[in-house]
Amino acid sequence: MYRILIVAPAWVGDTVLAQPLMKRLHQRHGPELQLDVLAPAWTRPLLSRMPEVHASFENPFVHGDIKFRSRMRLGRSLAVQGYDQAIVLPNSLKSALVPFFAGIRKRTGFKGEQRYGLLNDLRKLDPVTLPTMAERFVWLAEEPGTPPLAESAMPRPQLSSSRAQQLATLSALGLQDETPALALCPGAEFGPAKRWPAAHFADLARRARQAGWQVWLLGSSKDSEDAEAIVQQAPGALNLCGKTSLTQAIDLLALSSQVVSNDSGLMHIAAALDRPLVAIYGSSSPDFTPPLSDKAKLAHLALECSPCFQRTCPLGHLQCLTELHPDRIWEKMHWHPAPVTAPSPDSLTVPHA
Repeated sequence: MYRILIVAPAWVGDTVLAQPLMKRLHQRHGPELQLDVLAPAWTRPLLSRMPEVHASFENPFVHGDIKFRSRMRLGRSLAVQGYDQAIVLPNSLKSALVPFFAGIRKRTGFKGEQRYGLLNDLRKLDPVTLPTMAERFVWLAEEPGTPPLAESAMPRPQLSSSRAQQLATLSALGLQDETPALALCPGAEFGPAKRWPAAHFADLARRARQAGWQVWLLGSSKDSEDAEAIVQQAPGALNLCGKTSLTQAIDLLALSSQVVSNDSGLMHIAAALDRPLVAIYGSSSPDFTPPLSDKAKLAHLALECSPCFQRTCPLGHLQCLTELHPDRIWEKMHWHPAPVTAPSPDSLTVPHA
């Protein structure tokens, strides 16, 4: 048995983009691999929908926390697992402490923040040959000096959502799937420069309702205010922001016939469920973190000032999103003339790689 511990990123979307790495590790090591993940509490439910993951452990440290002694205690508690390798995906020095204290023999990650010694399999990042986040993660599965995988050979994220899980979610939320559903994801944790205007989302919601579709607004409680503004302008749309668990949101996205989302964790989840998706980009770049699905379509204006990667528009106008009119999104959407047939129990469940 070969045991690997992955220290996961803090963001939901980045965690989805780490799944190709997990798939590649299973390809390389075969059935003898035991793959565990150290992750924040809010992403662990997502890991439960990744069959490649054997077990997950909570990483309790928030951004900026050093807590040297607490990290030492956590590392020593993980030492009993007998890991052969750790792969550290965040680039901070702090993220490398727990594998070091766990005494894991091989500790892999990119150079950054003077992690010499904490990591002993340090890789130099070449952003030209590894332009996307997913490609960078996957390359850490290879031996040092190995060329990056060809794009055609790259595994893709693929989350599981069984019919039984979907029915349980529908029942718990008092929903039904007899008519097609449009899922709108108006949030983006990073900041307002990634959020398409609520009035634009409302425009799509009104059109979908007029076509006889359900409209589900999905996100966290932080997105509820924007979602409520959408509902006020689009009667009949359902504000589910903050009312679902992450796994319930996964099931609802799996049931959706169309998803429109900002560049967010839910966008990457929809892509990993292979749903028809329009992904909206403002301050961020579709070149670095694109949705990894053939059913995803990108919507961005590519203005001279974007991507700026800022939380708020530094120029104060947010034209990269306000000028991205609903008509353009509507034209990209994939509409079905009849209700979607419910998937079979295993149709969205992936086996171990």
